[in-house]
Amino acid sequence: MTVTAPASVDTSQPYERDGRLVRDIVDPSTGATIESVPEFTAADVDVAVERAARAFETGAWPALTPTQRARILLRIADEIEQSTEELYRLEAANNGRPVTETRAQLSRVPEWFRYNAGLLAAERTSVLPSDGPYLTYQRRAPLGVCGIITPFNHPMLILARSLSAALATGNTVVIKPSELTPLTTLALMPILERAGVPDGVVSVVTGAAETGKRLTEHPLVAKITLTGGTETGRSAAVATARRFARMTAELGGKTPLLVFDDIDAKVAAEGAAFAAFVAAGQSCVAGSRFLVQRDVYDGFVAHLTDIASAIRLGDPSEAATQMGPLISERQRSKVAALVDSAREEGATITTGGVVPDLPAPLSDGFFYAPTVIADANMDMRVAREEIFGPVAVVIPFDDEAEVLAMANDNPYGLGAGVWTRDIARGHRVANGIRAGMVWINDHHRLEPSLPWGGIKESGIGKDAGIESFQEFSWLKTVVTRISETSVDWYGGADERLN
Repeated sequence: MTVTAPASVDTSQPYERDGRLVRDIVDPSTGATIESVPEFTAADVDVAVERAARAFETGAWPALTPTQRARILLRIADEIEQSTEELYRLEAANNGRPVTETRAQLSRVPEWFRYNAGLLAAERTSVLPSDGPYLTYQRRAPLGVCGIITPFNHPMLILARSLSAALATGNTVVIKPSELTPLTTLALMPILERAGVPDGVVSVVTGAAETGKRLTEHPLVAKITLTGGTETGRSAAVATARRFARMTAELGGKTPLLVFDDIDAKVAAEGAAFAAFVAAGQSCVAGSRFLVQRDVYDGFVAHLTDIASAIRLGDPSEAATQMGPLISERQRSKVAALVDSAREEGATITTGGVVPDLPAPLSDGFFYAPTVIADANMDMRVAREEIFGPVAVVIPFDDEAEVLAMANDNPYGLGAGVWTRDIARGHRVANGIRAGMVWINDHHRLEPSLPWGGIKESGIGKDAGIESFQEFSWLKTVVTRISETSVDWYGGADERLN
């Protein structure tokens, strides 16, 4: 639906309507309001968490057998699959990614529910070796209420990674989507209901910083999974540590892509373009530092410039569009300021670096031209700070030892890429890069089985994979004495030796 706020209202902020706070959700390709949602206060979050706690303590969900929960997860996957077209069009309108990208991404969301249903069905109890007449085994139990805080760039996919594991292991969940892109998360709720998820097991609280802060601080929340900025993650880590709650955080990144001179410069540039410009560069693992061996540097820059300058910007709902807008005017201003800083520091903008001239209503959107920055060095701001926009920074290097030092010279450690035809070099360099995930001759490749997460200021813990599944539960060890004789510690001297 279309909602219009009073003319005097700043729609970038929540405002009061009909007695409660609401926030307008904007189409970033036109700047127009497409819907409004409630702005949850700390008190509203308390209500949602307490409801989830009741569902965990007295509800049916944690008590279901693994087979029963697995069946519901499989139904969730089927329901999402049947709703994919509605969901990808809604997400494209909300976050501005072209429908071709969004369709491809959302078509994979059911895989995460099926994968965790499979882990649940295949889970076994571990029996541990014990000296003496004992049978010792381990069991996993759900944590309780889990909070999932998702970002604006990949709302459904990132939610699915955590939600599928949290539900599989028997937890209840409160979701806080980005205040900019909550629409597909809200659309997921009736899908969960149709699949058989009981009332109260999953709730959504919409809002911004206050909402997320209260969720991370709530004493009944046993785990927080957060994808967002590093400073947000730092604050959440302090809040959860105070009560010894668990936390998984995927935070910022400054992904290096290392291009060696044994690979065709055009092939590497095509891969680099995907790494840099998919989702308009608004991804934590977007390639933004391209470290290119000097012999192929000029050719790489030329090919990447040609590709970037030909990318079609336009209406995200049109199949011909290859790149949509940034999420907000604030984000576009940040990107533009970083590009301007590169100019001032002596770099060359080979293409882009401007707000494109598009027809109305796209002229009111938050578009920024795909940008290639050459003649850069490791001391420039664009080489060190996360840009989160369609900007590729290209820096030359001479040898393997130098480029490894350059790749690791950053506070982040989320992802990296290596482009080479020398297989031994590819593995050797991947081993030397300090990052949670490294691709060789590819980028952005995800699977439900692949643990996702970084090191250093890129976060803690893993999302997806069996690691995530296990981190939504706690481990209990049960020791059972199976001897026919009783324990008489004080009356029988021999017992003290067993």
